[in-house]
Amino acid sequence: MRVQQRPIRALSMWVRRQPPKVKAFLGVVSGMAALVLLRFIVHDHDNLFVAAEAVHSIGISVLIYKLIKEKTCAGLSLKSQELTAIFLAVRLYCSFVMEYDIHTLLDLATLATTLWVIYMIRFKLKSSYMEDKDNFALYYVLVPCAALALFIHPSTSHNLVNRIFWAFCVYLEAVSVLPQLRVMQNTKIVEPFTAHYVFALGVARFLSCAHWVLQVLDSRGHLLVALGYGLWPSMVLISEIVQTFILADFCYYYIKSVFGGQLVLRLPSGVV
Repeated sequence: MRVQQRPIRALSMWVRRQPPKVKAFLGVVSGMAALVLLRFIVHDHDNLFVAAEAVHSIGISVLIYKLIKEKTCAGLSLKSQELTAIFLAVRLYCSFVMEYDIHTLLDLATLATTLWVIYMIRFKLKSSYMEDKDNFALYYVLVPCAALALFIHPSTSHNLVNRIFWAFCVYLEAVSVLPQLRVMQNTKIVEPFTAHYVFALGVARFLSCAHWVLQVLDSRGHLLVALGYGLWPSMVLISEIVQTFILADFCYYYIKSVFGGQLVLRLPSGVV
């Protein structure tokens, strides 16, 4: 076991010694390599989007297990859960009035479990809620997302209000994890269940981003035209990429911690 860990540890130490620009370059190269691999392994790229929502549901299930078994919500951000519930509710509404499919059912299940987590944090396990650490102001994300949605939204034939709601949930989803990352940065130590949940979010974001990128590549850019004209098609892709990169740094330390055999994840300053 130690022999297997030596190359991984050596590689990890080498990456840590690199300047930020080199780390960013390595991250981009790794992401592109993963995209190429997925393109050959997954023939129907719509399955990636379903897989992303399934992984998100698994992450929520981990939270439920933590709340039921450990009877504590320490380390969890109520604000992140509330933002998640908001964008899921808006996306669910858009799904019902614009395109009802399998994703609608998945969103409904995820919203129901997210609301249950919010209920547990607010009422049943309130005494263990770290409110002083969960100090991210929600208007920092809600106001910009709403303003951006007013100016940049789909140019489809749907009702204008519905199109603005659609854009709002896309933008909000991209940054909904920020309060959770702030809590982890404030505490510096992340217990296993919370780390598993956030890592699941990172994997889900990557799969969703891979779905859109591969769809654009396969359609040779025609998908962007199908999404509408103006800045909206580009903003959809940018939102997916932003979601992925927001969690990329955390996922790196999570994987490093798992390979190092550490049960508790310790984040260095400035990670988030």
